[in-house]
Amino acid sequence: MDFAGEITDPVHRYIRFSGVEKDVIDNPAFQRLRRIRQLAGAHLVYPSAQHSRFEHSLGAMHIAGLAGESLLSKGYIDNADTVQELRLAALLHDIGHGPFSHLFEEVLETKSSTNHEEIGKKIITKSAIADVLQKNGQNPDLISSLSFGQSKVGFLNEIISGGLSADIMDYLPRDSFFTGAEYGKIDYHRLVSSMEVANNRLVIDRSALNSLESMLISRYEMFKAVYFHKTVRSAEVMLLHSMIAADEHLKLTDASLENYLSLTDEATLERICALGDRNFAARLAIDYRDRRLLKCVYEKILHKRDRRKRVDRKTLRALESEIADHAGIDSSFVFVDASRAPSMPLTPSKDEMYSVLVSDKTGVYEMPVSEIPLVESISGFFDMLRVYTTAENRQAVERSVKKVLGDQESLYMGVWKQHGR
Repeated sequence: MDFAGEITDPVHRYIRFSGVEKDVIDNPAFQRLRRIRQLAGAHLVYPSAQHSRFEHSLGAMHIAGLAGESLLSKGYIDNADTVQELRLAALLHDIGHGPFSHLFEEVLETKSSTNHEEIGKKIITKSAIADVLQKNGQNPDLISSLSFGQSKVGFLNEIISGGLSADIMDYLPRDSFFTGAEYGKIDYHRLVSSMEVANNRLVIDRSALNSLESMLISRYEMFKAVYFHKTVRSAEVMLLHSMIAADEHLKLTDASLENYLSLTDEATLERICALGDRNFAARLAIDYRDRRLLKCVYEKILHKRDRRKRVDRKTLRALESEIADHAGIDSSFVFVDASRAPSMPLTPSKDEMYSVLVSDKTGVYEMPVSEIPLVESISGFFDMLRVYTTAENRQAVERSVKKVLGDQESLYMGVWKQHGR
């Protein structure tokens, strides 16, 4: 594979790029990713977490290339063209993210019927990105299907998304590096070099299980320490409610490519702040911008084995109103946040990763991740319930939460049972 140049990167040292990759990277639709932070509001807690979807996408491309070259050398991939397609798919896997990344996904879930993957497909196949790909002899539809785990070749999907994906192998060390958290250091070179293929699925050598175990535990620790940090989530709750409230005025969820490609973190924040400080959405956005964050008056994180239905927004709003009534304040000052994440990565089909194919001297067999030392203790889902309010109402809401939801030990389960969980 011929390369046109290289980029210096603090995580992978050097990332090389081909001619078609250079043309994609230089396109304005891709350059937009420079202005979408990887971790939304985490920089208000971890000041150096200013990295963007742009450099993460470059890193994912780099690791996908390493995986492709490893499988090519072993004969599981027929030619270098497939490696190029893998690299392009990884490069474009986040092209559909909106402002503040996964936060905007929550806005889309609330206000529309689309998501960042569907929008990503439109960008790859209907925008100038498609023209760039076609000009360089690439098929936009093929790249799009591979970017979002819908290729007919299952093991190629796994390289882009899932428990052994280039995505996770880049974002963990990258997020760790830029936040300063020490949990995300993983040996992705060992994992990639051990990859094989059987039954259209990725296989890793048994000797690499320690590296997989380390990566899965690192991901779990990063969720607890960074992604679900109570102050990080405070900032994100403010952004989330602000964008939902502002959508009526600003049409943020208009999924036309012209509108969507104009949405970046700072541009969206400025548009909301410009609504004026008498506007609810603007007040939240201004307080977020100036780091006057909501205070957490209650939190509970539980680890569950089963996938139960998440609490819907209607239930959360009813709970906010009840807490506000007991506190004697307006319900707009109370924010109940219920978040969930699988402690294991999702597969390309969006199911939790329950097993991995392993090879040793006896052959290939399927191993439940629960049989990997230490991983069994963290498999399942962890749910987070938090109640936030403004600094001025902190004491009143804290007293109200105790009255409404009961004592601290039974609070979480009581809420879930009371509200149909």
